[in-house]
Amino acid sequence: MRGVNFSAYQKRKALKLWLEEKVDIERVCQRCKCTERSLWRWKKLYDGSLESLEPKSCRPHTPHPNSHKPEEVENILRVFGKSPNITFNEAYGILRQKYAYKRTYCGFYSYVIRHNLRPKKQLDKYIPKPYETPEMLGVKWQMDVKYVPIICYKGVMVHEDDNQYFQYTMIDEATRERFLYPYREHNVSSTLDFVKRAIAYFGYAPAIIQTDNGLEFTNHKEKHYQDGKTVATKKIHALDLLLDKLHIRHKLIRAYTPRLNGKVERSHRSDQESFYNKLRFKTYSELKKKMMDWNIRYNNRPHASLTNREGKKVWWTPLEKRADLLNLLQEKKEEFEVVRFTKTQKTIKQVYAVA
Repeated sequence: MRGVNFSAYQKRKALKLWLEEKVDIERVCQRCKCTERSLWRWKKLYDGSLESLEPKSCRPHTPHPNSHKPEEVENILRVFGKSPNITFNEAYGILRQKYAYKRTYCGFYSYVIRHNLRPKKQLDKYIPKPYETPEMLGVKWQMDVKYVPIICYKGVMVHEDDNQYFQYTMIDEATRERFLYPYREHNVSSTLDFVKRAIAYFGYAPAIIQTDNGLEFTNHKEKHYQDGKTVATKKIHALDLLLDKLHIRHKLIRAYTPRLNGKVERSHRSDQESFYNKLRFKTYSELKKKMMDWNIRYNNRPHASLTNREGKKVWWTPLEKRADLLNLLQEKKEEFEVVRFTKTQKTIKQVYAVA
């Protein structure tokens, strides 16, 4: 069969069935998945030894009639030898004008690259800069949205869009403490409500909240035309207005670079593995209650990424890390002035508004 490579052992087995055991040739072809022509060709090569049936090389012994001639190769090497940094288009034009080169540009380019006459410039591999994680709580939060898998919903399914839920996530980079809250929509109003609940849950306002470039977090530039000229304007997002009032900086990551929000993205994987793979709910209030329990469990389980004051990895929970940093904050108040605590700190059930 075309495109199938048989080993010497398979060939000898087929020949023995045909010649020694006297099996019909059609039956041998059907059983060994080969053709009659192949059997006759193998019979001609077979001399009783296994080496005679070894596959031979398919490389041609003579050059292809349309391959580059030695004179053409010398001209190509001469052009690149005089000007090593010359472009392919310019080199091809010189060959056409001065050396009567009649091949196509694609053929010229393929031959040069295949024979490494002028290798492509190797671009420097991009090495991402190390991400600076703050050492004190309240310096930077990461916020993102995750779709709640529709397979977890076991209630009455009217329409898939009507039963879609979204998980808003806020995580403190230093302690890995998280706050989760479900919403029926991911829009500006849900974002504003979530930020207020997050500040009430953590008990303090951070210096920076970092998000991606989603429409629920920021506005993109809109083009307007005045007197035939394009004037780019940008509307102020409602989230930016709220954060300005709270004296919080809104930081946007670079577009299409989710690794910059890696801590919250990694926590979403933990949500999928430990929570959503086993989650089943019928109502929104049930989802809210189960998400609150999962949030408490997440903040009370150890994390390998947390370190102590000496920088050594310790199996602390986010709440233990938070307590250690609060003690450090009381010891060195003059060094850490970023954390701005609110006057009141609500309990978890009040933040989730669970009856």
